[in-house]
Amino acid sequence: MQKKVRIKDVAAKAGVSTGTVDRVLHNRGYVSEEARQKVMLVLDEIGYERNLLASTLAYNRDRRIVALLPDYAVDPYWEQPYTGTQQALASLQHYGIRVEYHFFNLFDPEDFIIKGERLLENPPDGLLFPPLFLKEGKWLIERCETAGIPVVIINTQIEGANVLSYIGQDSYQSGVLAARLLDFALNDGETVMVLNLEKSITNAIHILEKERGFRDYFARHQGVEVVRHDFEDFSDKTYLKQFFSGQLTAQSNLAGVFVSNSRAYHLVDCLPENAGRHIKIVGFDLVKSNIDYLNAGKINFLVNQNSVE
Repeated sequence: MQKKVRIKDVAAKAGVSTGTVDRVLHNRGYVSEEARQKVMLVLDEIGYERNLLASTLAYNRDRRIVALLPDYAVDPYWEQPYTGTQQALASLQHYGIRVEYHFFNLFDPEDFIIKGERLLENPPDGLLFPPLFLKEGKWLIERCETAGIPVVIINTQIEGANVLSYIGQDSYQSGVLAARLLDFALNDGETVMVLNLEKSITNAIHILEKERGFRDYFARHQGVEVVRHDFEDFSDKTYLKQFFSGQLTAQSNLAGVFVSNSRAYHLVDCLPENAGRHIKIVGFDLVKSNIDYLNAGKINFLVNQNSVE
């Protein structure tokens, strides 16, 4: 029978404390890279393979993951990531995993901070969230790093962030793809618009990266002018219709619009009659309203990340 390996055996062989081995095994608290490597080498030598179920039963405790998500009652797109976490929970709950939800206002960085402070009062075993606000997202990641909380970010990538992983789109390449799709319908001398139906765009790194990819594509394929407009009051249909009617007058060569997030349907709702015949629209995400307009021929292309997965 194979001899049972104890934490203190691993610690003695690696030349570290039992507390260090415990922190490495359970990925919590601070451990220097040198100490972590020593422990991992010993674990590799003895063929250690951690069994999550056995570990959970031995410690007689749940693994509590907090999902900090935008309120999907405000924006239907966010129901998809929420659904994904629910599907994952159904397959993991027998392993002692539970998910605790905190919802923040998609348009309020201060509310994000409040919800972040609240969840840190009772630190979870892991955190999942989309860093939609760049400054505030970095703040939460740094707080979790200090507290030894593993983090996975979704939807929006922050380069260089100390997280376990990022799951989501490459925003820059999404913008490039959107430009390529629109380019099929454009002629030299025509104009395309990047339309950001978003609040506080300067803090939304994923949208800015999409625009950068979009512009870079047309910079390499000259002959098409790119203009940009940010429109924060996108839920005001009357105002949006007036705004876009004015743009059609001001931009006589406007032939295409790239809506940089899931709200392309807002634009279609407000298009003046007959405008849809010559304005090509590329949007993002397979929310129901977008799909309906895609099937009706009022949106030409939708770029989609699989937000449930």
